[in-house]
Amino acid sequence: MPNYRRLHQPGATWFFTVTLAQRNNNSLLMDHVDRLREAFRHVRQRHHFTIDAIVVMPDHLHCLWTLPDGDTDNATRWRLLKGHFSRSVIPTEHRSQSRLKRRERGIWPRRFWTHWITDQEDFNRHVDYIHWNPVKHGLVQRATDWPYSSIHRYIARGDYPPDWGFEGHFGTAFGE
Repeated sequence: MPNYRRLHQPGATWFFTVTLAQRNNNSLLMDHVDRLREAFRHVRQRHHFTIDAIVVMPDHLHCLWTLPDGDTDNATRWRLLKGHFSRSVIPTEHRSQSRLKRRERGIWPRRFWTHWITDQEDFNRHVDYIHWNPVKHGLVQRATDWPYSSIHRYIARGDYPPDWGFEGHFGTAFGE
């Protein structure tokens, strides 16, 4: 089994991108957003972490987490979260022989993309990226129109103005 190199920074904040294994025309995460929320609740009760920002898209999600002081284990949290969600959804996805042999579902890839947040500017840039994502993908014209986003919490706290994130707000230069 490969041993992927991951930075271990206790109590750090991380940006994650997690996709579905089969992304084309797949709206599984939105179709079962309540089950995804329950998976997050379930894992957070057992392995605490703070969700600083999140957006759930039809076929992927982006989020920022801060782990507790002294804790570096985001991989276990993702494994548990993916497993809890997968067990709650009726199996309809294609599964390769490798996945069948390992008794794995075919919903998620085995890996995820992560970035260690190094400072406040990096944090702010990634929060903006998360909240801008539905506009970037052409799903809405204003970020506030997307219901599966923490942008609403940011606006309610006064971190963003109520009109933040409309199409054309960032132009084409905004991205990862």
